[in-house]
Amino acid sequence: MKAHTKEKQATLTPQRALEYLKEGNLRFQNNLKANRNLLEQVNETAEGQFPFATILSCIDSRVSAELVFDQGLGDIFSIRIAGNFINQDILGSMEFACKLAGSKLLVVLGHTNCGAVKGACDHARLGHLTSLIYKIEPAVSAVKEPKDESLRNSRNDSFVDAVAEMNVHLALENVRSQSKILSDMEKEGEIAIVGGMYDVSTGEVVFFDE
Repeated sequence: MKAHTKEKQATLTPQRALEYLKEGNLRFQNNLKANRNLLEQVNETAEGQFPFATILSCIDSRVSAELVFDQGLGDIFSIRIAGNFINQDILGSMEFACKLAGSKLLVVLGHTNCGAVKGACDHARLGHLTSLIYKIEPAVSAVKEPKDESLRNSRNDSFVDAVAEMNVHLALENVRSQSKILSDMEKEGEIAIVGGMYDVSTGEVVFFDE
């Protein structure tokens, strides 16, 4: 499989870009890989890069976007931060990737059993981690069930995963509300902005309704 070219990127639709990721994740789940020569892709991308998608995901060691979507060099922009939340620098990176570098798809990818989300559920406070946790805690408040406070913590796996999913939805809202560039590109059909959840126990990515 060759690296993406400028011509291929230019003719790609946002929906086809999403299909590339879905196909790649299916290969990953079945322990298959596209036939690609990474050293050849080094040479092909030496003078430029034309990624078709931009993916914001968590730093969790189990959630490498390149691996779970079976992508090679030059295929995707990968943005990673604990808890996959939005801040000004991440928005700037997304705007560069989509407006200037031609990416057709923007994905916010959460995952099950997320340590950062668990910290937010427990309202952890530790050094610089505290300010990071603050950014995820709105998702904790937004999940209304269960109401019993004894069940709203990291020991409740279903609550943790519900918060992780809500955190993705809030991140998508923040992208659209805080970046006029990305919001306008989506409205014009130049890009698609989608969210999804990766299951660390199965390897499956489930995208939210597009």
